[in-house]
Amino acid sequence: MKIIFALLVTILLTGCSGNDMKPIDFKGKEPRLIIEEYLSGNVKAWGVLQNRSGKVTRQFSANLNGKWDGKKLILDEKFNWDDGEIQDRQWQIKKIDDHNYEGTAGDVVGIAKGYSYGPAFKFEYVLLVPVKGREMKITFDDWIFLQNEKVAINRAKMTKFGIRVADLTVVFVKD
Repeated sequence: MKIIFALLVTILLTGCSGNDMKPIDFKGKEPRLIIEEYLSGNVKAWGVLQNRSGKVTRQFSANLNGKWDGKKLILDEKFNWDDGEIQDRQWQIKKIDDHNYEGTAGDVVGIAKGYSYGPAFKFEYVLLVPVKGREMKITFDDWIFLQNEKVAINRAKMTKFGIRVADLTVVFVKD
C-alpha cells in the first residue's frame, strides 16, 4: 500500500513540475510577433470552441480592427457566432516594454498580462463569460503564434477553479 501511495504522489508531483510552456521559450525565434503591428489595421479570424471533452460546441468568424498610437493598441473585435450571437469587445493594450503588455476590456476582470517573445504572444486574463443568463469568471491562458506576416494561430485554454472547461482555436489572417 505504501508503494502505491508513493507512486501516486510521484506521478502527481511530476505532472505538476512546472514543465509548462513559457513565453521566454520562444526568445530569439522567428518570425517575430510584434502584437501592436500585427493587429493594427484589419484582421479576419475564424475559430472553434471545444468543451473539455474536445467536442466542438460553437464556431465563429470575427473582424478585428486595431489602431496603434505609439503607446497603446485599441483593438475592436466583432464576433459572429454560428448560433446567431454577435459579440463586441474593445481591448486597450498598453506596451510596457519590448516583452510585457497590460490590457483591459469591458468584460475582463482586472488587468490582462501579456508577454511577447519571438513568434509567440501569451495573454493571461479573466473574462466574464455569459452562461445561461449569468456571468461566469473564466481564466484564459491565451497563446498567439505568428506563422508568417499574414497568418497567426491562437490557442486558448479556458479554466474555472484550475479545471479546464474549454479550448479555443483561432486562425487570424491579416488583410
